Amino acid sequence: MSVTTTSLQTSDSKAVRAARAALDHRRRGLRALLPFLGPAFVACVAYIDPGNYATNIQSGSQFGYRLLWVVVLANLMAMLIQHLSAKLGIATGKSLPEMCRDHFPQWLTYVMWAFSEVAAMATDIAEFLGATVGLNLLLHIPMLWGTLVTGVVTYLILTLDRLGFRPLEKFITAFVLIIALCYVVETAFSKPNWGEVAYHSVVPWLGNQAAVLLAVGVIGATVMPHVVYLHSSLTQNRIQPRDEEDKVKIARFSAKEVAIAMSLAGLVNLSMMFMAASVFHNTGHTGIADISTAYKILTPLLGPASAAVFLISLLASGFSSSAVGTMAGQVIMQGFVGFTIPLWLRRVITMIPTVIIVALGINPTETLVLSQVVLSIVLPMPVVALIYFTRRPDIMGRLVNRRLTTWVASFCAAVIVALNMLLLYLSFGGSF
Repeated sequence: MSVTTTSLQTSDSKAVRAARAALDHRRRGLRALLPFLGPAFVACVAYIDPGNYATNIQSGSQFGYRLLWVVVLANLMAMLIQHLSAKLGIATGKSLPEMCRDHFPQWLTYVMWAFSEVAAMATDIAEFLGATVGLNLLLHIPMLWGTLVTGVVTYLILTLDRLGFRPLEKFITAFVLIIALCYVVETAFSKPNWGEVAYHSVVPWLGNQAAVLLAVGVIGATVMPHVVYLHSSLTQNRIQPRDEEDKVKIARFSAKEVAIAMSLAGLVNLSMMFMAASVFHNTGHTGIADISTAYKILTPLLGPASAAVFLISLLASGFSSSAVGTMAGQVIMQGFVGFTIPLWLRRVITMIPTVIIVALGINPTETLVLSQVVLSIVLPMPVVALIYFTRRPDIMGRLVNRRLTTWVASFCAAVIVALNMLLLYLSFGGSF
């Protein structure tokens, strides 16, 4: 074993020892929370992926600040769903796909697996395209070569998992912080109207069918089925609980981490939209519908530095979310059907659709919209399954949902299902 590998695995051991100290009340405050940080930050990457860039920028440019409340609503729902997923892994020691395989009929398990694999591939298309477009605009790398560079970079990120859970968590968290920092800079450049931001973050508005379609798209781009599956896997064996009391304590630390990570993702999404509102909508550029156009218009409006920061955040988002999507694909296959394929092979298979799309010159934005439609079809399955398991005391023990939690989660599921059905209806030419 190399010195590097040994040191990184020792880092894992240190994290486990620090977590034990926190569970035994020998570490308190922030020091107690630190060893539990990681899984939610990995999961939250899916909430700031290139699909969010597209929907947030389009919403902000077309309707200004008026759809900010949708971002807040979507993030609150996502926070609850990710908390339940993390809690399931802690309580059962199994991932959500594994629980489905154990408790559902075999035919249903295979149906869920097939749909989930399609969702993982659709997710990867959006994430892969985002990184590829970023490389093309920032470094002028041809789109086709950009797909290959993205594939290599995301595979190298994923190989960190061989060295223990901590290095990969730290690396992904670093990407999240880079994205957040970029949007702190973008906020300074764009100078939003904070009164408008505060008002429209809490006051709902849906003025017409286009606004409804974009609002549904924002929610569809926020709550991702693959990361609902993934989060339960990230927590299932990370810190082994010694008894039920340990499970309760770990779940409390996890709840705090989810709140921090998802709040950060929510703030990034808000800043994406209000930046577009301030820079594009308020200057008459209300038809921004894709990332490339946003970059080209951003350059003369705020200068090349702002445009470069925007692309750096897009690259960080594309690379990290694509890596997380591949991780989720492995969890989905292993959990539902009990076998895995080599990581490099999954990386190659899931990038093939993107390579074909780029080679054929298909519009990336149209492809991204289609991928969101696919995700809308699949999303209800993991959310409903998650609520079903976490409400059962025979499965969850002391971590079973409170009745109010189940009711709120069920309401969120109903809203998600209804809005996703509306998205499908509108996407295929429906109107009201």
